[in-house]
Amino acid sequence: MQEYERKQLLERVEREGATVGADIPETITVQGEAIDLRTFVFEIKRRETIPSGERDRVEQAKRNLRRERRERLEAIEEGDISREEGEDLAGSIIGIDRALNALESLGPTNLEREQQVQKAQDRKRWMSFLKKALGKDDDGASRRGR
Repeated sequence: MQEYERKQLLERVEREGATVGADIPETITVQGEAIDLRTFVFEIKRRETIPSGERDRVEQAKRNLRRERRERLEAIEEGDISREEGEDLAGSIIGIDRALNALESLGPTNLEREQQVQKAQDRKRWMSFLKKALGKDDDGASRRGR
């Protein structure tokens, strides 16, 4: 592969929005083990939150995908590969990025949002209880003594 071709591939992989319209690979080999990546991502994404038992599995998958992405990127940067091999690697890196984006969107932000919603609901129930206990209407007027 020529140096300018290598630079084009690296630019394509690092381009913002490279994953737009990209598909998550059906299967991917990570550290010699074939993984049904698309099935795994869709199985996890189908749920609104990651169950506590699955959280470790998802985090491990993300670490493995990041490592595999780095190794494939290094193969493009430093490897003695053909243009076709580079194209395949670039496509797989973009697919890995797509899968990582999907898995990252399920991360702590969903848990934080759930906590915020739970706190808001608790606060609302507490205020409702206090209003009833103190005999206040929604407008603040006392029910007794009208």
